[in-house]
Amino acid sequence: MLNFDDEVTATATPVAVGMPRMGVGSSDAVDHGYTIASTSTGRIRVEDKRIINSSADVNQLVPFKYKWAWEKYLAGCANHWMPQEINMSADIALWKNPNGLTDDERRLVKRNLGFFTTADSLAANNIALGTYRHITNPECRQFLLRQAFEEAIHTHAYQYIVESLGLDEGEVFNMYHEVQSIRDKDEFLLPFIDVLTNPEFKTGTPENDQKLLRSLIVFACIMEGLFFYVGFVQILALGRQNKMTGAAEQYQYILRDESMHLNFGVDVINQIKLENPHLWTSAFREEIRGLFQKGVELEYRYAEDTMPRGVLGLNAGMFKEYLRFIANRRCQQIGVDILYQGATNPFPWMAEMIDLKKEKNFFETRVTEYQTGGALSWD
Repeated sequence: MLNFDDEVTATATPVAVGMPRMGVGSSDAVDHGYTIASTSTGRIRVEDKRIINSSADVNQLVPFKYKWAWEKYLAGCANHWMPQEINMSADIALWKNPNGLTDDERRLVKRNLGFFTTADSLAANNIALGTYRHITNPECRQFLLRQAFEEAIHTHAYQYIVESLGLDEGEVFNMYHEVQSIRDKDEFLLPFIDVLTNPEFKTGTPENDQKLLRSLIVFACIMEGLFFYVGFVQILALGRQNKMTGAAEQYQYILRDESMHLNFGVDVINQIKLENPHLWTSAFREEIRGLFQKGVELEYRYAEDTMPRGVLGLNAGMFKEYLRFIANRRCQQIGVDILYQGATNPFPWMAEMIDLKKEKNFFETRVTEYQTGGALSWD
């Protein structure tokens, strides 16, 4: 939740100065949009902090202005997990058994891995090479650092599943090039990622600030908040039938992480709107609604491709309603008019997992306790 009650007594206003880029001479200083330090002896004031285009020193974490960002960072750390903690022996035996899974179930698993193996790499690169550079608030950057590491864990998890099952790595890891429904989703995302990762792109003008906001909405609400959900439902549905239980457990942890990423992204988007109301025009909102509609269309095509016939009590048609339901939720979270009147959730068993008020989203599973540094044995 956003909180605007965290004010402190004002002190001297810091004077922002640009710092040279790595490997660039001091005469080629970075403008204020990339400020990383201050020469002022005055202390940072809360009111000097902003999500974007801030002149406050980003190296000084406190005083916090956005406590929700710090709390989400701490929650992410508390939820730490690693893929190899999860036993894959039952999945391996089931996959090797010629009668263990149907052809449609195997197609579903491989298509899932084909999308996700590269999706989280795209997400990590977007954070590390783009988003982090343009967010000028240190507590938000702290969460982004944690988020980037979690994206690496997710990529590791998919690789661990592929390796455990003995799948053709070339086939799975190249699906984002070779399978049209996956390629279409990635090609939709790439222009918005390219905006943020372009080294020449700088915020500070209404046009560029809108470009940033647009890309953040696509990244958080469509990529992480829509494009992942067909896959989550499919693998978790397998787990509910006691199939691929190791993979399903990893997907549970990933869904928990992604729910927190989505929550954080929504708060960042809404805070930028509050601090920059001139960006949130009626034309911009209509453009965002159009992007959501395109996202629903692409994800539905992916659902049709991954399950051309009914499987697991699911069919592609059920996902059309589900995606409309999810898109409406995302619109409501950022203050955009909903797109699909009356859309409902056809998967009630997923309700707890997509309830973004909850930090943990599991179905009937025991959380693996992670050892902190003080509990580790060094023998």
